[in-house]
Amino acid sequence: MASRVHNGMSAASLQGVVWRKSARSGALGNCVELAHVDGGIAVRNSRFPDGPALVYTREEVAAFVAGAKDGEFDDLLG
Repeated sequence: MASRVHNGMSAASLQGVVWRKSARSGALGNCVELAHVDGGIAVRNSRFPDGPALVYTREEVAAFVAGAKDGEFDDLLG
């Protein structure tokens, strides 16, 4: 794993992490993937695996998931 994890770093530089995506993701490769990193959780776009990783704290990801479960983002789905 990269010695210093920071927001916007290349996801490819996060060596040794295990990227996970939802089992509900489609086969077209347009998925959000998450990986545990030192100090938080990294998020990347599966279509661009070498692109930037967004790094969030566990608390930030938990708040997002709770909001999604509560329907806070349903209006974005049209």
